[in-house]
Formats: sequence, structure tokens, C-alpha cells
Amino acid sequence: MIALSSDTETRPSAAMRAAIAAAPVGDEQRGEDPSVNLLLERVAELLGMEAALFLPTGTMCNLISVKVHTQAGDVIVAERDAHVLRAESGGAGLVSGVITEALVASDHASAFADVDAGPASARIPGTFTAEDLRAALDRLTMMPAPYAPPASLLCVEQTHNFGGGSIWPLERLAAVSDLARTRGLRVHMDGARLLNAVVASGVPAAQWCSHVDSAWIDFTKGLGAPLGAVLAGSRAFIAQALRYKFAFGGAMRQAGIAAAGCLYALDHHVERLAEDHANASRLATGIAALSGVRLVYGMPQTNIVFFEPDRSGLSAAELARRCGERGLRMSAIGGRLRAVAHLDVSRAQVDEALAIIADALR
Repeated sequence: MIALSSDTETRPSAAMRAAIAAAPVGDEQRGEDPSVNLLLERVAELLGMEAALFLPTGTMCNLISVKVHTQAGDVIVAERDAHVLRAESGGAGLVSGVITEALVASDHASAFADVDAGPASARIPGTFTAEDLRAALDRLTMMPAPYAPPASLLCVEQTHNFGGGSIWPLERLAAVSDLARTRGLRVHMDGARLLNAVVASGVPAAQWCSHVDSAWIDFTKGLGAPLGAVLAGSRAFIAQALRYKFAFGGAMRQAGIAAAGCLYALDHHVERLAEDHANASRLATGIAALSGVRLVYGMPQTNIVFFEPDRSGLSAAELARRCGERGLRMSAIGGRLRAVAHLDVSRAQVDEALAIIADALR
């Protein structure tokens, strides 16, 4: 099976397994695991933050961040297809009691909107401008206090999953962040694929994170580790986050065996993300040449390709089923197919995937 449904499908390599087996460990709950502590030091430095916290999953990073940055009844603002709103089982509302303001970008470049709307130069799916944010905040404050609920947190996603792996332009992120802070909001970055943006753009992670109050990176996606994410922020933020890590069941014991996989990934799997980007572009080019399908967001910026079979007479689910029978797994999402390149998929397999899609369409 060629697994293109997600970059979470990667498996640890033999060398990563060896690093895991040899990892020095201790009691992570007590702060005594040397492998975890080394990982936290490295990620905090990488992101330009004061401190960091090791967590089992990226979803828990978002869950804890919302909890720390808000109070019950507050509003969090995020692009309407953001992972924190679309794909986390309503955890933010369930745990923190927050209201969500789903921001619709003025160019309508959403995974669930008409992708042909708006000028091509403006279409950066999953992102929005400072003017978009100002309009959303003005809507929230149409009523004076105490009638309007307070907006306290802006969430941004880098890269944007349902936006086809799109990258926030640095100047756009800076402008949005400046406005949010002027209006009294903190800014949190879901950086699940932040290092994809770093490799594709050449902009260091710390430069992106200088515009946010908290951020995290995931090691289970393109970096290929079996589990683990690291949340970073100020020392005060991480001190509060640690409490919720315990409360939400995220504290671990000899977690160095997991941290060792993440450390190996930092050393060996970051720069090679460029290979995934190249494979995604190769896949997108081949899909664009097929009859009956179309790319949703044009050529990918990183490793995620969305396409629609709407002109083929097949639904996305049916095409995914046919491809699955032929040995290719992709995700059907909202009438579209998502294919994600990662370190367990070679260039030859990309070519094989294109042949399978063409055969399934026939």
C-alpha cells in the first residue's frame, strides 16, 4: 500500500529505532529524564522561546494553549478551516468553555469554499489579512461591554493543513499579530508543520515564532517520529501549561524513549522535508495532466496536495475507494482528495500513485 493519506503514517527507521533503544531515561514527571530535557532545550532554542514542554500529541498542545491563554466565556479567533476548530472534537470549547469566531478570509480561499473566487495573488488558503482580522474583531465588539464576550486569543496554523499545506507569508503574519496584540489578544501558532514552512521558505523557525506568544511543533508528521510534540512559550506560560499537562493526563514517566525519536528527527529529518515538497509537486503536476480532475489550490507550497474529481463523474469517496483497491490510500475530505508526501513515500511510488489514479479514473 502506498500511503498518501497523511504524513502521520510514517514509521520509525532502523536508525531511529536504534536511537530510541539507546536513549538515557529518567522520570519525566519529575523533570529527570535527560533525553526529554535535551529535547526541550533544543526546541526552545529552535523556536526562540524561553521554555518548552514535551506532550504526547499536537492536539494536546492546542488544548493546553487555549486553556492557558483564555478564561471560560472568552472568544478565540481562527480561520474557519483551522485544525483547532475542524479536527479536534470541539476540545477547546469542551475543556476551556470558549466561544469560537470562525474567520472567513476576504479571498474565500478555503478548503470548503469556491477556490476560483478572488484574485490569484491574494489566494493563500488558510491565511487572512490584518483587515480580515480587524473586521472580525469589529463584529465581536459591535456591542459595548459587558454585552460583548471578550476576544482573548488568535490562533494561526503554519502550514495550514486544510489549505493544502499553504505557508503564512511572514509579513502577513507580522501584520495580523501586531493588530491582535494591539486589540489585547494573545497569539498562538499551531506549528504542526512549521518546519515544512521553514524548509520551503528559508525563514528560520524563531523568526516565525517572534510574532506569537506560544507555538509547537509535531514530530509525528513529516519528521517521522512515532509520537510526541513540543509546546514552547514564555517561562510563565510553560509553568501554567505544566499544570494542565498533569490535569489532562499528559505527564509521562520514562518518556526519553519517545524524546530520542524526536531528537533523531531533528538531526536527520528536517532538511530532507524538501524531498517531500518535490514529490508533492511531482504528484500535483501529474494530477493536473489527468482528465476529469483538477487541483484545488494549484501547485503545492509544501507537501500536501488537494484535488477534485468533480469532472470525472466520480465522487471523491468513490475515487478513493477505487485507488485503495489498487494499492493507493488517500483521504476523501469534503468532496476532495488529499494526498500527502512524506519520508516513507519515494519518487518512484509517486509515479506509481499517478498510474493508479489514472487507472481508477478509467
